[in-house]
Amino acid sequence: MPSNTIRLAAVQAAPVFLNHDGTVDKACRLIREAGAKGASIIGFPEGFIPAHPLWYHFYPASSREAFHFAKRLSENAIEIPGPAVDAVAAAAKEAGIFVVMGCCERVPGRPGTLFNTLVFIDGEGRVVGRHRKLVPTLGEQLVHTPGDSVGLKVYHSGQGGMVSGLMCGENSNALATFALDAQGANVHVASWPSHFNMGVDMREIIPIVTRSLAYQMKAYVINAIGTVNEQMLIELPVNDEQREFLEAQGGGASVMGPWGEIIAGPMEAGEGILYADVSLDGLTVPKLIQDFGGHYNRFDLLHVEVQPGGYSPLRVPPADAVGENVSGLERSNTAGLTSSRGWPALSSGDTASSSS
Repeated sequence: MPSNTIRLAAVQAAPVFLNHDGTVDKACRLIREAGAKGASIIGFPEGFIPAHPLWYHFYPASSREAFHFAKRLSENAIEIPGPAVDAVAAAAKEAGIFVVMGCCERVPGRPGTLFNTLVFIDGEGRVVGRHRKLVPTLGEQLVHTPGDSVGLKVYHSGQGGMVSGLMCGENSNALATFALDAQGANVHVASWPSHFNMGVDMREIIPIVTRSLAYQMKAYVINAIGTVNEQMLIELPVNDEQREFLEAQGGGASVMGPWGEIIAGPMEAGEGILYADVSLDGLTVPKLIQDFGGHYNRFDLLHVEVQPGGYSPLRVPPADAVGENVSGLERSNTAGLTSSRGWPALSSGDTASSSS
């Protein structure tokens, strides 16, 4: 394979539904499989570990069943850092592959505070970043907290790929996608659940969104899509109409190119990994014609500003601001309160301010 060509991998699979250990093991197997087949970058579906909160399409939010599912989601969610991330990172290092993993993230010590998160892990097994979904969609709002800008970044894959990622509806957010384009993303992972609400065919919407996105960003887009397995068919539907709807879902993983073309896929229903060999040199001519994060724009007229970092539930003013003497130990403790829930916030120098 020429040095300017990389192999992309899109996962189309179901989790071991609401089972932390089983889904982590499955994710690691898929990573190793893709690495053995020469993939450089692999994208996973939204909320893959341990599942996406799909039950809100079928059960009332305040029902006993919905609370039962939500409790299981929290109990099987991952923490960053934590053993689940360590296992996935070890698999990424073994396979030598850059991983974008969808998961439900739990804040340590706060089992009711969950985020819809993408974790970015490089081929050396290093966790290089995380992105928390900016605005949870539909039923996600009942269990997921709005995210921050810490993970609205682009990451080096180590093989020429500049990797970004968003989940589901975020891929239609023109401001968020431009912020990534402006940072030089050339491989974008679009992570999707197994289905939308009843009456909406996700398999028709994804190509519309991501062909346009690939053309706009002049990048390759990996569509990683969840599926519905037998366990989910047993637990989720309430009636025959819902069961019939779920049985018809599945399929659609694909890879889009910078002209808006479909390079690989869409996959038929079922589980598997879709591969596409793409040339990074193939991005040059499209970007010569239109580069919205570069020459093909008017930065003097239009701009996008990304506010730095995240937010903290508690801020303690420094001792000199309140006229108190605080010991070194106390200073250390209060400093920790201003961090972004265990993840380093962007400094003011890291503010992404760019034009659109």
